Amino acid sequence: MKRLLPALAVLVAIGGAAQAEGELNVYSSRHYDTDDQLYNAFTEATGIKVNRIEAEADELIARLEAEGANSPADVFITVDAGRMWRAEQKGLLQPVESAVLEERIPEALRHPDNLWFGISTRARVIFYAKDRVENPPQTYADLADPAYKGKVCIRSGFNIYNLSLLASIIEHEGEEAARAWAEGVKANLAREPEGGDTDQLKAIVSGQCDIAVANTYYLARAIASQVDGLTGSTDQIGIVFPNQETTGTHVNVSAAAVAAHAPNRDNAVKFLEYLTSDSAQEYFAGQNNEYPAVPGLAATEAVTSLGAFRADELNLAALGRNQAAAERIFTETGWK
Repeated sequence: MKRLLPALAVLVAIGGAAQAEGELNVYSSRHYDTDDQLYNAFTEATGIKVNRIEAEADELIARLEAEGANSPADVFITVDAGRMWRAEQKGLLQPVESAVLEERIPEALRHPDNLWFGISTRARVIFYAKDRVENPPQTYADLADPAYKGKVCIRSGFNIYNLSLLASIIEHEGEEAARAWAEGVKANLAREPEGGDTDQLKAIVSGQCDIAVANTYYLARAIASQVDGLTGSTDQIGIVFPNQETTGTHVNVSAAAVAAHAPNRDNAVKFLEYLTSDSAQEYFAGQNNEYPAVPGLAATEAVTSLGAFRADELNLAALGRNQAAAERIFTETGWK
């Protein structure tokens, strides 16, 4: 945290802001009390007071829609590009022209029309029991191999993380291949989909399944802090970053956007630019054990301990574009 203010001062200079005035209203689906330090540093450097409303992403989207042109929201922050797509489809976001954002955030991690920008990333990977799986799956396609029948745990297909994973498969391979994958993985399940990603990892430790699909930060979190039923057993869990020889590992983002009717638009853009400063990036990503969106910045020690990988460079706007097809495929193949 000590390096945040110097980095922010550099960013403010780049963005042309000195001591601004006014307020900024942030609608965020992040729920970290420590983010107060991040917002306070922004206020100290710019003079802009930050007001924050926190709720689940779909609740915030519904609120933005209900408020319409009278919405006080300036910035919308959520996890998963698929949720940003939902807000985009309802006309709740506006494009941003910013040299800072376009320079700092890779093209794959921002909307083609700059409606949103990734501010941290995570990978959706394959975990396995080291003592029970000699040859773990190396690709997402391998999860559908009959060799792994009765071994796989995964959360509901209708969770946004799995919808986005299937949406990426649709984009790369088409709907027919995606349907075959959904059918094959379902046939290999050790149990019906249930719980969150942490529960899938706990199921490996308890022996309920040998292989699981989850986001990287769930294991990193258990390495870095106390997670009941998981911390102390993480050395039993191996990790595979899938598709290293083909498309690369599927990644997703936490993302920020300027709301369509932002009353403090200039302040909103300054805030998004602020989130790309080196220290703000490392801090923001570090709170959830994610990877910074800006290339070349370090993740937490727990995250880097998972290993290096090549990420899929698919523009994440495709995840939203294929979301309806992914949901239809999961429904028609009998997923819960």
